[in-house]
Amino acid sequence: MERERRPADYPKLENYTPTRFMLPTSHYDEEKADRAVTFIENLKHTKGKWDGKRFWLLPWQEQIIRDIFGIVDEYGNRQFRTAYIEICKKNGKSELAAAVALYLLYADNEPSAEVYGAAADRQQASIVFDVAKRMVDMSPALFKRSKIAAATKRIVNYSNAGFYQVLSAEVGTKHGLNVSGLVLDEVHAQPNRKLYDVLTKGSGDAREQPLYFLITTAGTDRESICYELHMKALDIIAGRKIDYSFYPVVYGLADDEDWKDEANWYKANPSLGYTIQIDRVRDAFREALDNPAEENVFKQLRLNMWVSSLTRFIPEQIYELGNIPIDLESLKGRDCYGGLDLSSTGDITAFVLMFPPRNEEEKYVMLPFFWIPEDTIPLRVRRASVPYDVWYQQGYLNATEGNVIHYGFIEKFIEDLGKQYHILEIAFDRWGAVQMTQDLEGMGFTVVPFGQGYSSMSPPTKEFYKLLMEGRIIHGGNPVMKWMSGNVVVDTDPAGNIKCTKAKSPEKIDGIVAAIMALDRCIRYENTSSVYDERGLYVF
Repeated sequence: MERERRPADYPKLENYTPTRFMLPTSHYDEEKADRAVTFIENLKHTKGKWDGKRFWLLPWQEQIIRDIFGIVDEYGNRQFRTAYIEICKKNGKSELAAAVALYLLYADNEPSAEVYGAAADRQQASIVFDVAKRMVDMSPALFKRSKIAAATKRIVNYSNAGFYQVLSAEVGTKHGLNVSGLVLDEVHAQPNRKLYDVLTKGSGDAREQPLYFLITTAGTDRESICYELHMKALDIIAGRKIDYSFYPVVYGLADDEDWKDEANWYKANPSLGYTIQIDRVRDAFREALDNPAEENVFKQLRLNMWVSSLTRFIPEQIYELGNIPIDLESLKGRDCYGGLDLSSTGDITAFVLMFPPRNEEEKYVMLPFFWIPEDTIPLRVRRASVPYDVWYQQGYLNATEGNVIHYGFIEKFIEDLGKQYHILEIAFDRWGAVQMTQDLEGMGFTVVPFGQGYSSMSPPTKEFYKLLMEGRIIHGGNPVMKWMSGNVVVDTDPAGNIKCTKAKSPEKIDGIVAAIMALDRCIRYENTSSVYDERGLYVF
């Protein structure tokens, strides 16, 4: 049987030059480097169009492998104990990390090897493990000497009594490990430095050459352990610091580099054209130009730039596309869906009705209602310089007696709305409206709990922006809602999901949150298979 050959159009590292971050007493051991490269290139890819094909290392990957495993000190041990690899998503870092973990387990000549996989949570750490498991499954030579426990995320190598084990994120249980190898995935998601310290400080002292392989994309928190490592890597690369045990790799753009220049995309994505198609990046770029919420996601995940997690969500010119007068009389009796953001007893309560279009020509109509305690109006005006008093006099804001919201008044108001409009469902924040929702159910309304996390909020939030941008939501220029739309800040998670954040928004956003919940019910009720499944999210 003919040995599989590297495709002719697949790039190979030519004229390898060892990294300049070498100790004067270190040297490059070509035999050890070749051993690591050969081991990895006999593994197989596990995903997409490459599934089942030989893991031919791309030049940037081979450079890392040869540097880490080929550069040794005067005793023949690896010079580098920590490798920090920061690179954009989809460049193949999980596959490379899995291959490194397997090499440390099977081919590093380490008796009773203990290789651990960790991340901010066990599910994230399992991503690299699952890739490694499939690689072992597809390698007869490794499979026959292994026992795989998928449920406990453990691979045992019988030939050296070693294992690869995924760890949970609980710091208190990690002391006393005898680490020969560590793969720490998505370091930027670590909430603090505790897990990193426990797994890297002294854990490998009983080993001749432990390796801590840290992989991540850029993050948003510049007070984090990941940013500390990011800056250390940049300082070493620039020659401002020296740490011969630390191997730095950072693919990404600096703050002052042009993120719109396509040539720079290749600088940040060394696998562009192979594991990543340029057309996908271009599509994501076009979305980022139109959507400020997606701009930071594009910069962080596609260009590996450290950006703020805070993004002003709705530009005024986008929101104004829906400033068209609403014919209230024509809405009477029409199907609609409500979103209820009750907030606290002393804050703004928002109830928004969303009327879905009945044909291709119609647009969504958004009808908001707001309540605050009457006695708090003067104080609010003084403290925030927001014209609550004017909005109240103009009828855009309702007030209940006293210094706290009177929920009974709001319930009666919603009951009266139900006599004018056909309210099919009312979505509410499951944590804040237990008594009121029970009362509304007693009035005959269908109420639906709605979580405020990424999984619930991200799809309708992105859909809400898309419809605003297309001018397909009419709001009539309600000044309270316009004010709130300008206040909205979104948080973004590592996967690119977004949600409105009240804690970080400069002022109130309750009406927008209620509108997003109402829109979600519209879409899900109209499309039982879900529009999100049929045509995908407004994401990249």
